[in-house]
Amino acid sequence: MIGVADVRDARTGAPIVSLYGDRFEDLSPTPEHLSAIDLLLIDLSDVGTRYYTFIWTALLTVRAAIKAGVSVILLDRPNPISGARRVVEGRSQQPGFTSFVGLEPVPIRHCLTIGELVALFAKRDGIPLGDALSIVTVEGWERQTIAAHWDRPFVMTSPNMPTADTALVYPGGCLLEGTNLSEGRGTTRPFEIVGAPWIDGHRLAQGLRATGLLGFVARPVTFRPTFHKHAGQICGGVQIHATDIASFRPVATYVSLVALARRQNIERFGFRTEPYEYVDTIPAFDLLTGSDEARRAIEAGEEARTIAEFVSAADPTWPDQMAEATTALHEAAI
Repeated sequence: MIGVADVRDARTGAPIVSLYGDRFEDLSPTPEHLSAIDLLLIDLSDVGTRYYTFIWTALLTVRAAIKAGVSVILLDRPNPISGARRVVEGRSQQPGFTSFVGLEPVPIRHCLTIGELVALFAKRDGIPLGDALSIVTVEGWERQTIAAHWDRPFVMTSPNMPTADTALVYPGGCLLEGTNLSEGRGTTRPFEIVGAPWIDGHRLAQGLRATGLLGFVARPVTFRPTFHKHAGQICGGVQIHATDIASFRPVATYVSLVALARRQNIERFGFRTEPYEYVDTIPAFDLLTGSDEARRAIEAGEEARTIAEFVSAADPTWPDQMAEATTALHEAAI
């Protein structure tokens, strides 16, 4: 939620146009931005999670460019947290809960590439694939693999996405943005280290173990964020270490964590009420989970594992939509 200004590149003098300003309208290029362009190239790395907004910036830019009569080439990238259907996690948003952290209904961990998602929605928009929109596809990627298996360094995609481990936990870790718990911004391991000044990390770790969820270790930690939530304050919490990628379910794990953290101190825990990603009428946690049901269940004190299973359950229609996305990608491929 920090706007970025337009600038000029210091080396070349080329204009740099920000697509992240103070209003929702600032998320798309204007006709003036596109008026001198013959071809728009999109080169962005995604991390496989609905609320990582690069996919929506790409889609908004495609829509604006095509409307302006500018052709687009998108360079696809592999999904760093796997494209295997078996690890899809999280429901698609209910009507009324789409936003910049999910412009279209998509599961939280969608297991598609940025190219597949853009091709899917572009085709539904009626955009000519392979003509107005072309995609350079990924070669040699095995969908079940993750970034750690690619035999190359992980390049951070944004300041708080420093490692491949961050990307693995992010489908769950980002949910903390909808609460007053620190999601680890201001530490060297954002989204892995989480907590607050009133959290007992040992108790939280024990509660997470008791859920029976697999594939991770919750290690009690004490930390002091250097900026963002609780900056300069000593916080208790946990660091989530994914130990078995096949069984680790980040959405279920972090939903359970939120429910358990609230139970520790109902008076001090809170869901975010400030505007979030250009929306001021719907709580951030609801935008992230895709409905108000998870937040209401947590506030009602329901069991953490029960809430987690509901939120993390995959959309039964998504496998068919994944197949549709793959077909659309092939139609757009060059």
